[in-house]
Amino acid sequence: MAEFSHAGPCPSLPVGNEGRPAGSSVGAVAGPDNEHLAAMRVEYGSVEKDGSPDLDADWLADGWVALLRKWIRDAEDAGVAEPNAFVLATVDSGRPVSRSVLCKSVDERGITFYTNYDSAKGIELAATPYASATFPWYLLGRQFHIRGPVTKVDPAETQEYWSRRPRGSQLGAWASQQSRPIASRAALLEQLAEVTARFAGTEQIPVPPNWGGYRIAPEVVEFWQGRENRVHNRIRVVDGRIERLQP
Repeated sequence: MAEFSHAGPCPSLPVGNEGRPAGSSVGAVAGPDNEHLAAMRVEYGSVEKDGSPDLDADWLADGWVALLRKWIRDAEDAGVAEPNAFVLATVDSGRPVSRSVLCKSVDERGITFYTNYDSAKGIELAATPYASATFPWYLLGRQFHIRGPVTKVDPAETQEYWSRRPRGSQLGAWASQQSRPIASRAALLEQLAEVTARFAGTEQIPVPPNWGGYRIAPEVVEFWQGRENRVHNRIRVVDGRIERLQP
């Protein structure tokens, strides 16, 4: 994840009676920056324009898992960075929180990712074990969405995945108290150095007790394909029923 900063304090703006900057208009595209944003537009493909076939229910003949795996491979072949990355949305006290994580397994039970159970997302999932995930492959004009109940994976499954992680990633999982504040990057690296020294003589680093996998069950899945004139293709699967949605 990129880190963002600004060179100095953000200047305050005079605020009107309704909490908007003074002189602003609801719905107005004010200033060249917003005009530039409003003008941004990608033209998607079509059968007539470039011969790209339309997403159809037939594409799910072998099930949603097979198509999702194919789309991930297509993204990888197209050079998409981290084609298995998805945006995970969880809920904290009724307010959604999102971040990017990596999918590490796909099967009929759902999609699996791994994290620190004491992280912000872990705390949110403990309170509300339900989530949604979206894979955005912008380069291909495709998205995949899944939402459903979330459960922790079996410890044996976590162990199997953990054993295949690079040693450096294992040490990083031990070193980081994920989502907790820390004074500086130097302090974080000091924690990593301490953990590295602790496990220096250990060939197989154990799984941290607060680390493991979550699985999002496929209550609803949807495949999206961008099409010309914003007449996009959307195919949803609910309880094994395949249906086309209007864009």
